[in-house]
Amino acid sequence: MLTVSTVNVNGIRAAAKKENGLVEWLAATSAEVVCLQETRAEPGQMPDEVREPEGWHVVHAHSDQKGRNGVSILTRQQPEAVRIGFGAKEFDSSGRYIEVDLPGLTVASLYLPSGDVGTPRQDEKERFMGAFLPYLAKRKRAAKRQKREVVVCGDWNIAHREIDLKNWKGNQKESGFLPEERAWMDRVFGEAGYVDAFRKAHPEGPGPYSWWSYRGKAFDNDSGWRIDYQIATPGLAERVKEARIERAETYAARWSDHSPVTITYDFP
Repeated sequence: MLTVSTVNVNGIRAAAKKENGLVEWLAATSAEVVCLQETRAEPGQMPDEVREPEGWHVVHAHSDQKGRNGVSILTRQQPEAVRIGFGAKEFDSSGRYIEVDLPGLTVASLYLPSGDVGTPRQDEKERFMGAFLPYLAKRKRAAKRQKREVVVCGDWNIAHREIDLKNWKGNQKESGFLPEERAWMDRVFGEAGYVDAFRKAHPEGPGPYSWWSYRGKAFDNDSGWRIDYQIATPGLAERVKEARIERAETYAARWSDHSPVTITYDFP
């Protein structure tokens, strides 16, 4: 069995400082692979406990803009190869994508831009999406030739369907649930040929959700979004045995505004 977990940490230094936070979660998890997003720190700025935690091999990709973005992958065994970026010059030093090769499997950590309708941030998100979809298709074709599986974990910043957010009616004109963004996700699952691994185990909704705003009573009311995914090649998705979102028991127990999405695969 192989257990993979992914979480947007909303600042790795802050998450590591919290009582019963990221450090304790890493020490307790049974996962063999952990993908982190929005670390917002260069490796030299990270506490030792998360930069090089005991028992893990760690690779980081930080942004060339200080204090922004950042992705990491932690693996129990040493990766065979590490690649930062996906060949798009604008984004390859932005701390938004890293992938590693393990025996028979490529694992990626993705932090897709969040966007904001009518602003340059949304333009950036759309450029990223435009460059990333062809890469996903290319990566899947290469993996098939190499007889490998692929899983792209991370914060995709898009809720795909109405069952993936609580207030879908009120968010149809907001970044993260725009018709064109949802159509792009359709293409990820259609022409690119990937599968939403979590929905293999939990096809029905609404929810469960993986992100809740810190504002108001969103968490207490479970007014959340499912924007954190493990998107896999079909051969791996067919091997899903268990999938869960590790939602904190209380608002006070949270160490990020996201919760880990953890999936166990019958792999290899």
